[in-house]
Amino acid sequence: MAIGAEVVATLALKAYYGFSHSTPSTICVIGYAIAFYALSLVLKTVPVGIAYPIWAGMEIVLIAVISAVLYKQVPDLAAIIGMLLILAGVVVINVFSKTVSD
Repeated sequence: MAIGAEVVATLALKAYYGFSHSTPSTICVIGYAIAFYALSLVLKTVPVGIAYPIWAGMEIVLIAVISAVLYKQVPDLAAIIGMLLILAGVVVINVFSKTVSD
């Protein structure tokens, strides 16, 4: 939920040129509030050093993919390789780290 809410909030910023319109601005503020609240709940059971990289990494990749589809902002090869490395890091943390399950 934290990742999804932040993705929606960030895309609302782009879709409506920052805080220049009231409805998207409200969506943005509420989205970020939900994202941070949901992250705070996750932090009760997952260490911040694990939760935050997963949250940030997944948000980066999702926003890049959605932006490529919605806004035709296709990343170059270096950016795609970087995002694949981020995804690989998230997978390694989730599959192999014992810290996640503590």
